[in-house]
Order: sequence, then structure tokens, then C-alpha cells
Amino acid sequence: MSVKAHQSKLDVEDGRIDLSHGYGGRAMAQLISGLFHQAFGNEWLARCNDQSAFDVAAGRMVMTTDGYVVSPLFFPGGNIGSLAVHGTINDVAMSGARPLYLSASFIIEEGFRLSDLKAVADSMGTAARGAGVYIIAGDTKVVERGKADGLFISTTGIGLVAGGLDLSADKARVGDRVLLSGSLGDHGVAIMSKRQNAAFQTEIVSDSAALHNLVAVMVAAGGGGIRVMRDPTRGGLAAALNEIAHQSDLGFHLQESTIPVKPAVAATCELLGLDPIHVANEGKLVAIVAPDSADGVLAAMKAHPLGSDAADIGEAVADDQKFVQMGTDFGGRRIVDWLWGEQLPRIC
Repeated sequence: MSVKAHQSKLDVEDGRIDLSHGYGGRAMAQLISGLFHQAFGNEWLARCNDQSAFDVAAGRMVMTTDGYVVSPLFFPGGNIGSLAVHGTINDVAMSGARPLYLSASFIIEEGFRLSDLKAVADSMGTAARGAGVYIIAGDTKVVERGKADGLFISTTGIGLVAGGLDLSADKARVGDRVLLSGSLGDHGVAIMSKRQNAAFQTEIVSDSAALHNLVAVMVAAGGGGIRVMRDPTRGGLAAALNEIAHQSDLGFHLQESTIPVKPAVAATCELLGLDPIHVANEGKLVAIVAPDSADGVLAAMKAHPLGSDAADIGEAVADDQKFVQMGTDFGGRRIVDWLWGEQLPRIC
């Protein structure tokens, strides 16, 4: 995003993307300067270079990358733009790092409305500024009609983690507690409600949010007692715990009655034949925490707005099969193994 525009103002209200916006000439410069720079504006982008240089303090760098292809692009509680920012920040934050900078790449289909692109870009800028993070580099490509589903966004995030903190999915131990930051399934059900044109008495809103400040208070309270954190996005809590179980070579027992699910989400999942534990979230995290640190970390979570409904929902157990089970007597149902992966695309 390094080119300055040299022609008239974009017709954001009625205009549409055409192939010239991806050719590297005046139209592309106009799009970048008149839309993306205005939405993301900061000192790094203002230099109009093909890259951004930045200083970092002492510590270990953390980097992540992700792609966003959500349909529909706009949903209750957000859109693909705010989702891209929050999701990338959260991937960095799950290492215990403080997110610093983002880059964003846009693949835009010919004919896409400029007003929709502006709404997406504005929401990204708002989400980034609200999180204290800057979008400092990017790229724009335009493809022919039918070659993309309107708009795809790819992001990279960079953060800094303090020395001595090393969270990893292979560090869970038998007896560790499973802490969940809040209710499950809000995002996935919000997406499905729009995708299927379902009408509910109470609108279900995505939980999309940046979690790094919640993570910071958890780390301050728990220190080395936090083994690993995950944001249970695609595949939900089940997929996140399944991954940790296999990497740490153990299993999990969950108390179903302690898992927070909003009544509207539970009702919708029942109607659609889904289990909330498999449904995507974009503003929740699950943490595996040593028993002697769990109470302190849980209290810190509950004191934060994004963790007010946090709960201790189970424990890590010895299990050669590495199953995640849920019930009250644990002679109950097994909810996770590797066999349900084909369900993920339709419920995330």
C-alpha cells in the first residue's frame, strides 16, 4: 500500500471495483490512498513505502498468519474486516504476547461495491485502533468476476512475548484445570443465522473481540502456571481441546453443567442438530492451568469484561486414547476424536 493517488475522489457510495483497481496504476493508487489509508491511517502507512520498519523492545517475537473467507461478509456483531483483525490479534495473544502490528492483503472480486469495501476497511481500522494495534503494511489484488466470493482477506500479526513465558500445547499435565472465558457458540450461530436466513426472537450476535488484554491479566495472575491457551475458533472448543490432548498425550474430562451457553444459542443448536462445543467462537479462549494457579487465574478472568462468565469446566486426565469426554459421571459420551472433522466447514 505504497502508492499515492493522482485523480478524483472515489465514488464510494455508488462505485464498484473493476480490474483497473488491481493494475498498479492511478485507479489502484486512488483506491489505496482514498480508502485503505483513510481507514488505517498511521505514521507507517503515511510513509508510502512497500514495507514498514519498526522498533521492538527486548523479548521474543511472535508471528502468525491467517486467511478469512467468511460468508456472509457482514453478520450481527461484525464483518469480515473486524473478524480478521480480532482473529489475528487473538492468535498472537494466545502465546501470551502483546500484539503490536498487522499486515493485511485483500483479494477483491471485480464488481464488489466500494461502499461495502469501505465499511470493511473502516471496521478493520476501528478494531485495530481499539486494540492498540496498527495495520502497517498491505497488498491489494483484483480478480475477475467469479474468481472470488466477493472479498478475501489474509493477515499477518506480530507481537512480543516477555522472557520466561512459554505457552505450548504440549505442556498440559494430568490434573490441570480447563478454564473457559465465556459462553460458547455465539459467533458460529450468528453466522449460520444469516447464512440460512433464520429468524430468531432474539438476535444472536457474534462474540468477535480482541482478547489480548484479558490474556495480560491472566498472565499477571497465573505466571508460569498457565500451560497453554487457545481461541476455539473453527471446530469450537472440541477442536481446541482435541489438539491439546494429542500434543500433550492426555485426555480431558469436562463437566457439561459448568459450560456456559446462552439460551438462544443452545436452542438454535438444538434446532439445527449441533452441539455448541463444536461451534466456532471469535471472542473466547480456553486455558489449561496448573491446579495451584487455577483459582487465581479464574478470578482474574472474571474481573475482566471479556471473562465475566468464565468457568472452570473440567480437568486433564491420563488417557492413552486422548479422548475429550463430557458428562457428569464420565461414563458418559465421548465428544471428540478425529472422525468428525468433515463437519467443520458448515458450522464455523
